[in-house]
Amino acid sequence: MSQEGYDHATVEQRWQEAWDDAAVYHVPDDADDPTYVLGMYPYPSGKLHMGHVRNYTITDAYARYRRMRGDDVLHPMGWDAFGLPAENAAKERDTNPRDWTFDCIDTMKGQMKSMGFGYDWDREVTTCTPDYYRWNQWLFRRFHEAGLVERRDAEVNWCPSCETVLADEQVEGDAELCWRCDTPVETRELDQWFLKITEYADELLEAIDGLEGWPNSVRQMQRNWIGRQYGTTLDFDVSEARSAPNGRGERSEPREYGPVEAFTTRVDTIHGATFFAVAPDHPIAEKLAEKDDDVRRFIEEEADPEGDEPNGVETGLTATNPATGEEIPVFVADFVLSDVGTGALMAVPGHDERDHAFAEKMGVDIEPVVAPEPDDWDGETVPEAPDVSEEAFTDDGVVINSGEYSGLDSETARERLTEDIESAAESTQYQLRDWGISRQRYWGTPIPIVHCDDCGAVPVPDEDLPVELPEFINTTGNPLDAADEWQETTCPECGGPATRETDTMDTFVDSSWYFLRYVSPDLEDAPFDLDRANDWMPVDQYVGGIEHAVMHLLYSRFFTKVLADEEGLDHREPFTNLLAQGMVQLEGEKMSKSKGNVVSPQRIVDEYGADTARLFMMEAAQPERDFDWSEEGVKATHRFLTRLNDLVEDYAAGEVALAGDGDAEAADRGEIDDYVADETDAAVAIAGAEYDDLTFNVALREAQDLVGTLRSYREYADPHPAVFERGVDVAVRLLAPVAPHLAEELWETLGRDGFVAEAAWPTASVDRDTVERRRRLVANTREDVRDIIDVAGIDDPERIDVVVAPDWKYDALEIAIDSDADNLISELMGESHIREQGDAAASYGQDLQANREALQETLGGDAEYDALRAAAWLIEREFDAPVRVERAADADESVVAKAEPGRPAIDIVE
Repeated sequence: MSQEGYDHATVEQRWQEAWDDAAVYHVPDDADDPTYVLGMYPYPSGKLHMGHVRNYTITDAYARYRRMRGDDVLHPMGWDAFGLPAENAAKERDTNPRDWTFDCIDTMKGQMKSMGFGYDWDREVTTCTPDYYRWNQWLFRRFHEAGLVERRDAEVNWCPSCETVLADEQVEGDAELCWRCDTPVETRELDQWFLKITEYADELLEAIDGLEGWPNSVRQMQRNWIGRQYGTTLDFDVSEARSAPNGRGERSEPREYGPVEAFTTRVDTIHGATFFAVAPDHPIAEKLAEKDDDVRRFIEEEADPEGDEPNGVETGLTATNPATGEEIPVFVADFVLSDVGTGALMAVPGHDERDHAFAEKMGVDIEPVVAPEPDDWDGETVPEAPDVSEEAFTDDGVVINSGEYSGLDSETARERLTEDIESAAESTQYQLRDWGISRQRYWGTPIPIVHCDDCGAVPVPDEDLPVELPEFINTTGNPLDAADEWQETTCPECGGPATRETDTMDTFVDSSWYFLRYVSPDLEDAPFDLDRANDWMPVDQYVGGIEHAVMHLLYSRFFTKVLADEEGLDHREPFTNLLAQGMVQLEGEKMSKSKGNVVSPQRIVDEYGADTARLFMMEAAQPERDFDWSEEGVKATHRFLTRLNDLVEDYAAGEVALAGDGDAEAADRGEIDDYVADETDAAVAIAGAEYDDLTFNVALREAQDLVGTLRSYREYADPHPAVFERGVDVAVRLLAPVAPHLAEELWETLGRDGFVAEAAWPTASVDRDTVERRRRLVANTREDVRDIIDVAGIDDPERIDVVVAPDWKYDALEIAIDSDADNLISELMGESHIREQGDAAASYGQDLQANREALQETLGGDAEYDALRAAAWLIEREFDAPVRVERAADADESVVAKAEPGRPAIDIVE
């Protein structure tokens, strides 16, 4: 053994090859219902980063744990291999995206194997291969047949440098720059293909409540993204303001723009509407821009929907309030969005913060029409108006300054106004919009449509799928537009000449169903085996970044619901449990190449080993939390693994002095042996529960503490052979999911058969509550001894006596915990054996009465006595003095009087 530790490179390579040869992670197709553990598959960028390593260590550790629990485990891996980054990289290097992508896959796959990730590589999927994207096209046809596909003109984000449409999440910052090249993004009108996710908006929203295994933050993000609002639509008549007299002294008639529909969730505030606003791309705004330079300039140069402050321009138009008949000014405003509501709104600055800010900027009146409901409101009187000069009052309340509606509560006023206003109607609106999947790029799934002059847009028949990508042409714009020969085809309906669609699909389509392909990756006549999917789905545990909360996860839910309706899938949700892992940071900042703070996983593997990297990441923090990478933390983890290796090797080599010369039957078992046996059971009980909950840091702390206990046990006494062997055996198994290579090496060193990866998880004959009570008792007792020695200034104690409480106090505590009586002391005195204690019982009862909310259950008298006797060696070792643990019946009464359940009395003899 070198000073640097064990030979991790040799150990890790050896066991990776052994696992592969034995197909340890392969799941047979005839498995009944394997536990499905899945990490979001990566884009093959060329190298793993620390975020990848953390994500995949989480799923690997959990998969290994479930396998040791006796489950068949499905733990696959694949590649989100299409996308613009690969296309841009290929253009820069004058190669083709396919070669670039597969080179990156080879590199990342090698790194994954070097980390010891236990994937069933027989189920690997790569989305850029025709045998995968054929099924994207097949699914497009099924959606088309179900009426869930539409082609229409739409406004899109356009990057002039990449020459492609960008999704909203690919437009970054207030400057609205392309996520890949930092070019300012433009807006264009293009024909686009849409999947009609809005048809499932209600179910997608309502089913969120059933996703109990998902983080609340992700569920709320999806609710907000879907954005269902109940409100009222109503018409405002918009027209030009009356012009000045003409030369003949006559006023010209204003131009009428007709009724414009607005949506509001607060029709109760309509009497406070002091202006009307339309979106910059509303038809009225576009008409005005043709003749009004101020409006045109605002729309083209100034409007900024993402800006910090609302901005707008007055139009000279007025809108007639349908509730009051008053004319209010009309603005084109950038905070009004055409795809939210109707693209037009009544603005009530007294009761909406955004409207308030705009009104202050533009000098528009601010009028209160809702007041807070007074605590003593009688339901009839009209309260005083709130001061809305500085900020809006946005809550419901009592309507004021609203004619016949004054004095109504907000909800009643909404109902009455919706009934009374002729154009008003109840309405449900969504923020969610249909999913535009068209991308003007090469490296994606070709949309299986041909365009025929006679037949229009015609889907490619199933038997002609896949429509494969042609050879890559390194050109500006979309290379498919330059693939003339590929574009030329015949119409499937009339046989006449036709051209292929040159848009490819958004890569979110690939990831919306890939988890289904893993159940039957080689199936040639369907995207997935339906019977097997019905048995194996949904994914039991899914792990990935929270940045996918409202795109990938929402689209996956949508696809699963459509497949349930159209293809007979039994499940309507894809993922039962979801974990959104936190980031790996360096000095508080996310690692990134641009910041120069990236730590290479490969360097850590080379220098310290994969097990060190895995263990450090899992012990540093709960998986959901961000944590800082620490080189010193990595070194400390490596030192721990080295100590574990040394301990097991010493034991296996006979270098640990054991009681009875190693003969378990000949060795006497004392209190210290009982303590270590109890702590071994405790580690099993707690670590198993924490692995179940994916709180690996707590589980690993138990395993590491057990190793520390075993090392102290060896130093302090000759361990009992059976107790020590079980402790070492358990420590290895508890660490096996996270540090699998060294665990396999030590499993073999211990002479065990088979792989530890397939070994049974250890069992314990103790529950967690008992463990925690016992540990609390021992920790409190040790702390009390320290305090007494410090306060009394005792340098060299001769003996330390620990006295447990008398039985009647345990009975009194139990009664107090269970009791709901107002007079606890009276109830206690109803018990004769407690009442017989006289003043002592009264005093203790008063203490219990005063602290009822903080009372905790304890082990009980006999169990506390046994636990303290077993742990006495810890106190003896710390203070170098003998410890005597006594029952109350055997101790001095003056000492016994101080003892309470969970807090034994301490008497130190100098």
